[in-house]
Amino acid sequence: MLSGTETLRCAIALSLMKGINRPAVEHLLHRCGDLTALFGETPESWRKILGITAPLFDAEVRQKALAAADAEMRFIDKEGIMPLFFTDSDYPARLLECPDAPLMLYFKGCGSLNPPRAISIVGTRRATRYGRDFCAALLRDLAESVPDLTIVSGMAYGIDICAHREALKNGLSTIGVLAHGLHTLYPAVHRDTAREALGNGGLLTEYTTGQKILKANFVTRNRIVAGMTDATLVVESPAKGGALITAHLARDYNRDVFALPGNVGQECSEGCNRLIRDNIAALITSADDLLAALRWEPAVRKEKAEQPSLFPDVTEQEARLLQLLRDEGEMQINRLTVAADMPASETLATLLELEFKGLVQSLPGGLYRTVR
Repeated sequence: MLSGTETLRCAIALSLMKGINRPAVEHLLHRCGDLTALFGETPESWRKILGITAPLFDAEVRQKALAAADAEMRFIDKEGIMPLFFTDSDYPARLLECPDAPLMLYFKGCGSLNPPRAISIVGTRRATRYGRDFCAALLRDLAESVPDLTIVSGMAYGIDICAHREALKNGLSTIGVLAHGLHTLYPAVHRDTAREALGNGGLLTEYTTGQKILKANFVTRNRIVAGMTDATLVVESPAKGGALITAHLARDYNRDVFALPGNVGQECSEGCNRLIRDNIAALITSADDLLAALRWEPAVRKEKAEQPSLFPDVTEQEARLLQLLRDEGEMQINRLTVAADMPASETLATLLELEFKGLVQSLPGGLYRTVR
């Protein structure tokens, strides 16, 4: 992290000034030495160093930026937020490889921004059960094979929040990249998940509390999602959407891109199928596909002790229903009752008990399936 209050103040102010990008800052720092010395130079000196004539850096612009930086520093101190200038050692190293990486980032949480392995998982906000089930199975298997993996997404509706929740459920670190300052959360209904992520991962943004929440921010933040990971996986996307933007950014950053294929003509899979068709993304159907493509060696899996029966700790009636569901994949309750040759009331009571034990899952329409 930056050392010195004044140095941090200058870094934040610099990041808030229009017309300033990383190449320009690197050039200014090369000539001036450090941030405090840089702000000691006159606006005319800045323009001369950068070789421009436009009055972008006048005294009023500087003072406004410094005042905003003062307000942000008070918030940072109060909320325990880690500010990261692009020269800091804790700044995401993968993101730093991208030419449009933000000058400043703000992070709250306990996870690492430079984990051994990281992937971003993005997709439609109108996720189907197909996409959600794939996320659940993928992250369950990845957690077993690569427990040091970090999952990055945007805390949005649909696939994003599913990826965050499944990562946390399986003990994986997850980082939500926000399109606004850390004083709020959009959408607010994901606040509990965001709070849980602080304990195993965190929240990251380039925006201060004083900056307006604009629609364009949600597109701009996608470059952070794509840039700070080893690969990007798109799980369901229509023909247009933010997930496809993230995928194209990842490709531009020379990152691996993967997509889950779907039925032809299915709107929520049209974008994924096009990514695969156009050779922008590799087709993926399982955690093993991902591990093989990235050449990640899975962790040594512990041998499971042999079980005396397929479903230990269950009654005879419960085992009968579990076996039927396992054979069929999923069944409607009326059909299950007939197949099990049990009274309807007994079938319903047995299924309820199996739900309490976490062995079956109820679906809309009276369907049931086993939980692996």
